[in-house]
Amino acid sequence: MMERWISAFLEARAAELDAAANTLAAYGRDLADFSRWLERRGLDFASLQRGDIEAYLMHCTQTGLAPSTRARRLSAIKGLFSFAFEEGWRGDNPAIRIKGGGRPKTLPGTLSREDVEALLEAARNSGRSAQEKARNGCMMELLYATGMRVSELVSLPVAAARGDPEMLLVRGKGGRERLVPLSPHARTALRAWLAIRDREEEAARARGHPPSRFLFPSHGKAGHLTRHRFHALVKEIARAAGLDPAVVTPHRLRHAFATHLLEGCADLRAIQILLGHADISTTEIYTHVLDENLKRLVNTHHPLAKEK
Repeated sequence: MMERWISAFLEARAAELDAAANTLAAYGRDLADFSRWLERRGLDFASLQRGDIEAYLMHCTQTGLAPSTRARRLSAIKGLFSFAFEEGWRGDNPAIRIKGGGRPKTLPGTLSREDVEALLEAARNSGRSAQEKARNGCMMELLYATGMRVSELVSLPVAAARGDPEMLLVRGKGGRERLVPLSPHARTALRAWLAIRDREEEAARARGHPPSRFLFPSHGKAGHLTRHRFHALVKEIARAAGLDPAVVTPHRLRHAFATHLLEGCADLRAIQILLGHADISTTEIYTHVLDENLKRLVNTHHPLAKEK
Protein backbone atom coordinates (compact mmCIF):
# COMPACT_ATOMS: atom_id res chain seq x y z
CA MET A 1 0.00 0.00 0.00
CA MET A 2 2.74 2.44 0.94
CA GLU A 3 4.51 1.85 -2.39
CA ARG A 4 1.30 2.84 -4.22
CA TRP A 5 1.04 6.04 -2.19
CA ILE A 6 4.63 6.96 -3.02
CA SER A 7 4.21 6.14 -6.71
CA ALA A 8 0.99 8.16 -7.03
CA PHE A 9 2.49 11.11 -5.15
CA LEU A 10 5.59 11.22 -7.35
CA GLU A 11 3.53 10.92 -10.53
CA ALA A 12 1.36 13.83 -9.39
CA ARG A 13 4.42 15.95 -8.57
CA ALA A 14 5.89 15.23 -11.98
CA ALA A 15 2.67 16.05 -13.82
CA GLU A 16 1.46 19.05 -11.83
CA LEU A 17 4.69 20.81 -10.91
CA ASP A 18 7.04 19.55 -13.61
CA ALA A 19 9.46 18.76 -10.81
CA ALA A 20 13.06 18.02 -11.74
CA ALA A 21 13.88 14.33 -12.22
CA ASN A 22 16.67 14.53 -9.63
CA THR A 23 14.30 16.00 -7.04
CA LEU A 24 11.71 13.30 -7.68
CA ALA A 25 14.34 10.58 -7.41
CA ALA A 26 15.54 11.99 -4.08
CA TYR A 27 11.97 12.21 -2.75
CA GLY A 28 11.39 8.62 -3.82
CA ARG A 29 14.44 7.42 -1.91
CA ASP A 30 13.48 9.46 1.15
CA LEU A 31 9.93 8.13 1.27
CA ALA A 32 11.11 4.56 0.66
CA ASP A 33 13.41 4.86 3.69
CA PHE A 34 10.54 6.27 5.75
CA SER A 35 8.21 3.44 4.72
CA ARG A 36 10.79 0.79 5.66
CA TRP A 37 11.22 2.43 9.07
CA LEU A 38 7.44 2.35 9.57
CA GLU A 39 7.16 -1.31 8.50
CA ARG A 40 9.69 -2.34 11.12
CA ARG A 41 7.36 -0.81 13.72
CA GLY A 42 4.16 -2.27 12.33
CA LEU A 43 2.95 1.11 11.01
CA ASP A 44 1.92 2.45 7.63
CA PHE A 45 1.01 5.77 6.01
CA ALA A 46 -2.71 5.32 6.72
CA SER A 47 -2.36 4.66 10.44
CA LEU A 48 0.63 6.68 11.65
CA GLN A 49 0.29 9.78 13.82
CA ARG A 50 2.24 12.99 14.15
CA GLY A 51 4.39 11.51 16.90
CA ASP A 52 5.51 8.71 14.58
CA ILE A 53 6.78 11.23 12.03
CA GLU A 54 8.62 13.15 14.76
CA ALA A 55 10.14 9.88 16.01
CA TYR A 56 11.41 9.16 12.48
CA LEU A 57 12.94 12.62 12.20
CA MET A 58 14.68 12.06 15.53
CA HIS A 59 15.96 8.74 14.18
CA CYS A 60 17.38 10.59 11.13
CA THR A 61 19.19 13.01 13.45
CA GLN A 62 20.60 10.20 15.60
CA THR A 63 21.94 8.34 12.56
CA GLY A 64 23.95 11.41 11.59
CA LEU A 65 22.13 12.56 8.46
CA ALA A 66 23.12 16.01 7.27
CA PRO A 67 20.70 18.86 8.12
CA SER A 68 20.03 19.41 4.41
CA THR A 69 19.08 15.74 3.98
CA ARG A 70 16.80 15.82 7.03
CA ALA A 71 15.13 18.97 5.69
CA ARG A 72 14.52 17.31 2.34
CA ARG A 73 13.06 14.19 3.98
CA LEU A 74 10.64 16.30 5.99
CA SER A 75 9.68 18.16 2.81
CA ALA A 76 8.96 14.84 1.07
CA ILE A 77 6.88 13.59 4.01
CA LYS A 78 4.89 16.82 4.26
CA GLY A 79 4.25 16.73 0.51
CA LEU A 80 3.08 13.11 0.64
CA PHE A 81 0.56 13.68 3.43
CA SER A 82 -0.73 16.91 1.93
CA PHE A 83 -1.37 14.93 -1.26
CA ALA A 84 -2.98 12.06 0.68
CA PHE A 85 -5.32 14.47 2.47
CA GLU A 86 -6.36 16.11 -0.81
CA GLU A 87 -6.98 12.70 -2.35
CA GLY A 88 -9.13 11.63 0.59
CA TRP A 89 -6.83 8.79 1.60
CA ARG A 90 -6.67 10.30 5.08
CA GLY A 91 -9.10 12.52 6.90
CA ASP A 92 -6.26 14.48 8.48
CA ASN A 93 -2.72 15.60 7.70
CA PRO A 94 -0.41 14.42 10.51
CA ALA A 95 2.58 16.35 9.12
CA ILE A 96 0.96 19.76 8.73
CA ARG A 97 2.17 21.22 12.05
CA ILE A 98 5.64 19.70 12.02
CA LYS A 99 8.40 22.22 11.53
CA GLY A 100 11.97 21.42 10.75
CA GLY A 101 15.13 23.33 11.36
CA GLY A 102 15.42 24.08 7.67
CA ARG A 103 18.57 24.06 5.64
CA PRO A 104 21.47 26.03 7.09
CA LYS A 105 22.10 29.14 5.05
CA THR A 106 25.84 28.89 4.67
CA LEU A 107 27.81 29.94 1.63
CA PRO A 108 29.31 26.94 -0.18
CA GLY A 109 32.97 27.09 -1.12
CA THR A 110 33.85 29.21 -4.10
CA LEU A 111 36.83 29.81 -6.37
CA SER A 112 39.00 32.86 -6.82
CA ARG A 113 39.14 34.71 -10.11
CA GLU A 114 42.67 33.40 -10.62
CA ASP A 115 41.45 29.83 -10.08
CA VAL A 116 38.68 30.31 -12.63
CA GLU A 117 41.09 31.76 -15.20
CA ALA A 118 43.37 28.75 -14.74
CA LEU A 119 40.42 26.37 -15.15
CA LEU A 120 39.20 28.05 -18.34
CA GLU A 121 42.67 27.98 -19.83
CA ALA A 122 43.12 24.31 -18.94
CA ALA A 123 39.68 23.43 -20.33
CA ARG A 124 40.60 24.85 -23.74
CA ASN A 125 43.53 22.44 -23.86
CA SER A 126 41.96 19.39 -22.23
CA GLY A 127 40.85 16.53 -24.44
CA ARG A 128 42.09 13.85 -26.77
CA SER A 129 41.04 15.71 -29.92
CA ALA A 130 40.26 19.18 -31.19
CA GLN A 131 36.58 18.30 -30.86
CA GLU A 132 36.86 17.43 -27.16
CA LYS A 133 38.98 20.51 -26.45
CA ALA A 134 36.41 22.78 -28.12
CA ARG A 135 33.55 21.10 -26.25
CA ASN A 136 35.28 21.24 -22.86
CA GLY A 137 36.29 24.85 -23.34
CA CYS A 138 32.76 25.79 -24.38
CA MET A 139 31.10 24.03 -21.45
CA MET A 140 33.38 25.65 -18.87
CA GLU A 141 33.00 29.10 -20.43
CA LEU A 142 29.21 28.76 -20.45
CA LEU A 143 29.10 27.49 -16.88
CA TYR A 144 31.09 30.41 -15.51
CA ALA A 145 29.51 33.03 -17.79
CA THR A 146 25.92 32.11 -16.89
CA GLY A 147 25.94 30.39 -13.48
CA MET A 148 23.83 27.55 -14.87
CA ARG A 149 23.22 24.36 -12.94
CA VAL A 150 25.00 21.33 -14.37
CA SER A 151 21.71 19.67 -15.35
CA GLU A 152 20.72 22.83 -17.24
CA LEU A 153 24.06 23.00 -19.05
CA VAL A 154 24.32 19.39 -20.24
CA SER A 155 20.70 19.31 -21.46
CA LEU A 156 20.81 22.57 -23.42
CA PRO A 157 19.08 22.18 -26.81
CA VAL A 158 21.24 23.14 -29.76
CA ALA A 159 18.41 25.35 -31.04
CA ALA A 160 19.03 27.71 -28.11
CA ALA A 161 22.56 28.38 -29.35
CA ARG A 162 21.78 29.13 -32.99
CA GLY A 163 22.22 32.59 -34.48
CA ASP A 164 25.18 33.70 -32.32
CA PRO A 165 22.88 34.70 -29.43
CA GLU A 166 23.78 37.32 -26.88
CA MET A 167 21.51 35.52 -24.39
CA LEU A 168 20.56 31.89 -23.80
CA LEU A 169 17.11 30.66 -22.87
CA VAL A 170 17.56 28.19 -20.02
CA ARG A 171 14.92 25.81 -18.68
CA GLY A 172 15.49 25.36 -14.97
CA LYS A 173 13.88 23.70 -11.97
CA GLY A 174 10.15 23.22 -12.14
CA GLY A 175 10.16 24.09 -15.84
CA ARG A 176 10.85 27.76 -15.11
CA GLU A 177 12.58 29.52 -17.99
CA ARG A 178 15.02 32.42 -17.78
CA LEU A 179 17.33 34.35 -20.07
CA VAL A 180 21.02 34.50 -19.19
CA PRO A 181 23.47 36.81 -21.01
CA LEU A 182 26.62 35.46 -22.62
CA SER A 183 30.02 37.08 -22.24
CA PRO A 184 32.14 37.72 -25.38
CA HIS A 185 34.47 34.84 -24.39
CA ALA A 186 31.52 32.48 -23.98
CA ARG A 187 30.09 33.47 -27.37
CA THR A 188 33.46 32.88 -29.03
CA ALA A 189 33.76 29.44 -27.43
CA LEU A 190 30.18 28.64 -28.40
CA ARG A 191 30.75 29.56 -32.06
CA ALA A 192 33.90 27.43 -32.20
CA TRP A 193 32.13 24.42 -30.67
CA LEU A 194 29.08 24.74 -32.91
CA ALA A 195 31.23 24.75 -36.03
CA ILE A 196 32.92 21.49 -35.00
CA ARG A 197 29.71 19.95 -33.66
CA ASP A 198 27.81 20.64 -36.88
CA ARG A 199 30.54 19.08 -39.01
CA GLU A 200 30.45 15.96 -36.85
CA GLU A 201 26.64 15.86 -37.05
CA GLU A 202 26.73 16.15 -40.83
CA ALA A 203 29.18 13.26 -41.07
CA ALA A 204 26.99 11.17 -38.73
CA ARG A 205 23.90 12.00 -40.76
CA ALA A 206 25.68 10.77 -43.91
CA ARG A 207 26.20 7.45 -42.12
CA GLY A 208 22.50 7.21 -41.38
CA HIS A 209 22.48 8.47 -37.79
CA PRO A 210 19.70 10.88 -36.77
CA PRO A 211 20.74 14.38 -35.68
CA SER A 212 20.87 15.22 -31.99
CA ARG A 213 18.74 18.01 -30.53
CA PHE A 214 21.29 18.69 -27.79
CA LEU A 215 24.15 21.16 -27.82
CA PHE A 216 26.44 18.58 -26.20
CA PRO A 217 25.32 15.27 -27.71
CA SER A 218 26.35 11.84 -26.53
CA HIS A 219 25.67 8.25 -27.54
CA GLY A 220 24.27 7.39 -24.12
CA LYS A 221 20.64 6.85 -23.18
CA ALA A 222 20.07 10.49 -22.26
CA GLY A 223 21.27 11.65 -25.66
CA HIS A 224 23.53 14.29 -24.13
CA LEU A 225 26.64 14.39 -21.96
CA THR A 226 25.64 13.29 -18.48
CA ARG A 227 26.09 15.19 -15.24
CA HIS A 228 28.36 12.44 -13.93
CA ARG A 229 30.61 12.60 -16.96
CA PHE A 230 30.84 16.38 -16.76
CA HIS A 231 31.71 16.17 -13.05
CA ALA A 232 34.56 13.82 -13.98
CA LEU A 233 35.68 16.18 -16.74
CA VAL A 234 35.84 19.09 -14.30
CA LYS A 235 38.08 17.02 -12.01
CA GLU A 236 40.39 16.26 -14.94
CA ILE A 237 40.49 19.92 -15.92
CA ALA A 238 41.24 20.94 -12.31
CA ARG A 239 44.26 18.63 -12.25
CA ALA A 240 45.47 20.08 -15.55
CA ALA A 241 45.10 23.57 -14.07
CA GLY A 242 47.19 22.64 -11.04
CA LEU A 243 44.23 22.90 -8.66
CA ASP A 244 43.02 20.42 -6.07
CA PRO A 245 40.26 18.39 -7.80
CA ALA A 246 38.66 17.69 -4.42
CA VAL A 247 37.63 21.34 -4.07
CA VAL A 248 36.77 22.08 -7.71
CA THR A 249 33.21 21.19 -8.69
CA PRO A 250 30.72 22.54 -11.22
CA HIS A 251 28.62 23.86 -8.35
CA ARG A 252 31.56 25.89 -7.07
CA LEU A 253 31.84 27.52 -10.48
CA ARG A 254 28.18 28.49 -10.13
CA HIS A 255 28.94 30.04 -6.76
CA ALA A 256 32.00 31.76 -8.20
CA PHE A 257 29.77 33.30 -10.87
CA ALA A 258 27.45 34.77 -8.23
CA THR A 259 30.20 35.82 -5.82
CA HIS A 260 32.30 37.57 -8.46
CA LEU A 261 29.26 39.45 -9.78
CA LEU A 262 28.39 40.63 -6.28
CA GLU A 263 31.98 41.67 -5.68
CA GLY A 264 31.54 43.83 -8.77
CA CYS A 265 28.50 45.46 -7.11
CA ALA A 266 25.80 43.55 -8.96
CA ASP A 267 22.29 43.71 -7.51
CA LEU A 268 21.16 40.75 -5.40
CA ARG A 269 17.81 40.61 -7.19
CA ALA A 270 19.62 40.36 -10.53
CA ILE A 271 21.71 37.48 -9.16
CA GLN A 272 18.51 35.72 -8.08
CA ILE A 273 17.13 35.93 -11.62
CA LEU A 274 20.37 34.79 -13.24
CA LEU A 275 20.75 31.81 -10.89
CA GLY A 276 17.11 30.81 -11.35
CA HIS A 277 16.27 30.91 -7.63
CA ALA A 278 12.51 30.88 -7.07
CA ASP A 279 12.88 32.71 -3.76
CA ILE A 280 15.35 35.49 -3.00
CA SER A 281 15.93 33.99 0.46
CA THR A 282 17.95 31.29 -1.33
CA THR A 283 20.16 33.97 -2.87
CA GLU A 284 20.68 35.70 0.45
CA ILE A 285 23.49 33.30 1.36
CA TYR A 286 25.63 35.72 -0.67
CA THR A 287 24.80 38.80 1.44
CA HIS A 288 28.14 38.54 3.24
CA VAL A 289 29.71 39.61 -0.06
CA LEU A 290 27.50 42.70 -0.06
CA ASP A 291 28.51 43.40 3.54
CA GLU A 292 32.18 43.29 2.58
CA ASN A 293 31.48 45.64 -0.34
CA LEU A 294 29.79 48.12 1.99
CA LYS A 295 32.69 47.99 4.45
CA ARG A 296 35.16 48.60 1.64
CA LEU A 297 33.03 51.46 0.31
CA VAL A 298 32.94 53.20 3.71
CA ASN A 299 36.62 52.61 4.42
CA THR A 300 37.58 53.95 1.00
CA HIS A 301 35.27 56.92 0.59
CA HIS A 302 34.09 58.12 4.02
CA PRO A 303 35.91 61.35 5.06
CA LEU A 304 36.59 60.16 8.62
CA ALA A 305 37.94 56.84 7.38
CA LYS A 306 40.31 58.72 5.06
CA GLU A 307 41.51 61.01 7.85
CA LYS A 308 42.18 58.04 10.11
